[in-house]
Amino acid sequence: MVPYDMKKSTIAFWSITVGLALGGCGQSGSSSGSSTGASNGPLEVDLTANDLMRYNQTSIEAAPGQELKVVFTNIGSTPKEAMAHNWVLLKKGSDPLAFSQAAISAKDTDYIPPSLKDEIIALIPLQGPHQSGEVDFKAPTEPGDYPFLCSFPAHYQVGMHGVLTVK
Repeated sequence: MVPYDMKKSTIAFWSITVGLALGGCGQSGSSSGSSTGASNGPLEVDLTANDLMRYNQTSIEAAPGQELKVVFTNIGSTPKEAMAHNWVLLKKGSDPLAFSQAAISAKDTDYIPPSLKDEIIALIPLQGPHQSGEVDFKAPTEPGDYPFLCSFPAHYQVGMHGVLTVK
């Protein structure tokens, strides 16, 4: 026979476990951002980047023409001159590698190559450590994959990029 205190501990353990499991069921594990709560408001996507040159999520999903609000925070601590981050969403069919290579020589324009500006759908400028920026825009109406990247030199090459999928 199990002592009374052991039964109580077992019941408490399972109660907490079930509570945590059920509490987590309502949360989305997808990387499609979090809604602002209003059914007709924009889809809010909270992105972060760090000193390891990584976005916290590399895929975003939206419906054609859906309003989006991307909030981007650099959670790193390296000085801006050495490790700034931005978020650049490009048109479908754009070459993000070519964009990032052209950006290397565009320091005067915060690593946004003037010759490729027409490929940008949305942009959050360079953010230094513990800085945030945001942009509001409508998702393209044409379904497909739209690349995004950090255009600071070498960040794309080490994996700082992702895709907005419109479907």
